[in-house]
Amino acid sequence: MTNAAPGIIRIAVAQLNPTVGDIAGNLALARQARAEAARHGADLVLFTELFIAGYPPEDLVMKPAFVEACEKAVADFAGETADGGPGVVIGTPLKRESGVHNAAMVLDDGKIIAERYKLDLPNYGEFDEKRVFQPGPSMPGPVNFRGVRLGIPVCEDIWGQLDVCETLAESGAEILLVPNGSPYYRGKVDVRQQVAIVQVIESGLPLIYANMLGGQDELVFDGASFAIQADKSLAFQMSQFEAAVAVTTWRRDGEAWVCADGPMSVIPEKEEADYRACLLGLRDYVNKNGFKNVVLGLSGGVDSALCAALAVDALGEERVRAVMLPYRYTSQISLKDAEDCAKALGCRYDVVPIAAPVEGFLEALGALFEGTQEGVTEENLQSRTRGTLLMAISNKFGSMVVTTGNKSEMSVGYATLYGDMNGGFNPIKDLYKMQVYALCRWRNDHVPPGALGPSGEVIPANIIDKAPSAELRENQTDQDSLPPYPVLDDILECLVENEMAVDDIVARGHDRKMVHRIEHLLYIAEYKRRQAAPGVKITKKNFGRDRRYPITNRFRDRT
Repeated sequence: MTNAAPGIIRIAVAQLNPTVGDIAGNLALARQARAEAARHGADLVLFTELFIAGYPPEDLVMKPAFVEACEKAVADFAGETADGGPGVVIGTPLKRESGVHNAAMVLDDGKIIAERYKLDLPNYGEFDEKRVFQPGPSMPGPVNFRGVRLGIPVCEDIWGQLDVCETLAESGAEILLVPNGSPYYRGKVDVRQQVAIVQVIESGLPLIYANMLGGQDELVFDGASFAIQADKSLAFQMSQFEAAVAVTTWRRDGEAWVCADGPMSVIPEKEEADYRACLLGLRDYVNKNGFKNVVLGLSGGVDSALCAALAVDALGEERVRAVMLPYRYTSQISLKDAEDCAKALGCRYDVVPIAAPVEGFLEALGALFEGTQEGVTEENLQSRTRGTLLMAISNKFGSMVVTTGNKSEMSVGYATLYGDMNGGFNPIKDLYKMQVYALCRWRNDHVPPGALGPSGEVIPANIIDKAPSAELRENQTDQDSLPPYPVLDDILECLVENEMAVDDIVARGHDRKMVHRIEHLLYIAEYKRRQAAPGVKITKKNFGRDRRYPITNRFRDRT
């Protein structure tokens, strides 16, 4: 291959949505992106971390056939670069004598010209790479690509403490290209850019940060790829939650490289970002797992209304069925609100009364329950009847059940196993109740890019304004047994997100007895959360990957 034009290199960033395990599909995506980059005159295409495998592949990496198939796909792709078009930097698992590595491969002139292995393997929060990968055996050196010396640290190599970027600069690298699989949480874009700026300061080199897009189980990868100039300014910013191939032009200015042009997209504010993360996570979970449509219980409450809006936005009204499952405690207001919400969204709406099956269960249990008082058991029978009916609809029509519990409820156990917890995926699992309200209000005022749902008020104002209730007994409201949600959510964020001591939470103005009670409820509900459907990660510490508390646990903070 000839070198790039003197003093100029055009680098395309491929911010795409691969699927874990779909090696052929991911390779096809890569081919399309390379062809697009070629049409725009790119010299090099930078793909994201483990692109060929999808990220995170988890224990698939332990299957030799999988790793071998990934390497073969990369080798085939390398052969295609003999056409005189752009070279490629692409991620794949790779088995070598030193172990199985999280690798970045550089392809050009019909062959693999370099391999670089991730050195710093993350093993915290949602990451568990030390389980399946070996770190690179030595510090990576730069790769000479058509006369330009590229440093290629992989994701955590710029987040950790191993000075990979500084070593690359000392070894002669001129530009840092960083393939990433960095999942979303609220405010993550700013965190990434600060990490990148630190590396630019320490190395003196410009840095291109290519981030993956798409939902993978609980994780959402939001894209938002960017670059930082050597002077620490933002060189370009790609869109968040949208697939794109962006060609950027870099010019040599003395001894340094400067980005001369590239996209400058606006990053969404927090409510929009959270909503779009939930939307993308739900859409990809449904589509990548092959479900044709979804069904959910629409109760007339705010949680199910938000889930219905997300489902219609993600999949389109024709793929969403909402079912109202009323019992004698269901108010006429809830019946109207649910119907109005379904009409506003345009999705199918069915009403399936549950009185007969609930009374049947109670009759069947009558002899066993004789002499006892009615209470939570009878309330839970209503929820479990609804769950059973939704699962029956799922089985009959092949629809995945969307479950609708928020993080506040899941924290304190106000959810019924084998009832309202039934389902395949929960798009609002990591949203506290007050965040649910905020997203409902935001959605009524905005239609996010790529949404398939209608504009206007899709969640009736009365659903947002009325007191929340499970409607499992007469005149029930959530605040009968819980503090107001602003108070509850603050206590929970202190306990869950920040691991604060009870004394420190009380110092914020909360009642000590109430904090003790919420802490106790949080701990004893762990067994329920272990059996809950997966859901989109929105906060820094979601239940599951990020927070792994024991079910059997007698600790209580009573100092």
